[in-house]
Amino acid sequence: MVRVVEGKLSCPGIRVAIVASRFNELVVDQLIEGALAALGRAGARPADIAVFRVPGAFEIPQLLRRVIDPARFDAAVCLGCVIRGGTPHFEYISGAVTDGINRIAETSPIPIAFGVLTTDSLEQAMERAGGKAGNKGDEAAMAAVEMVSLLRAMAAGQDVKK
Repeated sequence: MVRVVEGKLSCPGIRVAIVASRFNELVVDQLIEGALAALGRAGARPADIAVFRVPGAFEIPQLLRRVIDPARFDAAVCLGCVIRGGTPHFEYISGAVTDGINRIAETSPIPIAFGVLTTDSLEQAMERAGGKAGNKGDEAAMAAVEMVSLLRAMAAGQDVKK
């Protein structure tokens, strides 16, 4: 018989750091609202959530590295928005942010969820921040909750056949 070990979408008492950019604030504020609503549904108390605002998406990894302390947080959620413009700046920033967050996530003692939008237009960004395409802040927060739940199940030995 194959064992399936998975996390749940409920994790009472979860402590979460949200690292979010201020740039493209109209979009990112909606991502934060989605993340906060999702965390509340999953059992997080407002006092156990901290939102850290950085100037832009490029600065997310730098602050993320400082908040991945398991004594303070069970997970981190990264939220931002990079919208394509008429120069190569989009590729440099979106690549640097993605690579930076990934490098930290690979060795992080806590789960890190990625909710940085990279879109061609403001319209596409708004669709993903609560519009037709849902709210990617909500989705990133739920990924963090599920990962914390999964890691707790593993720590409790629920992945070991008895």
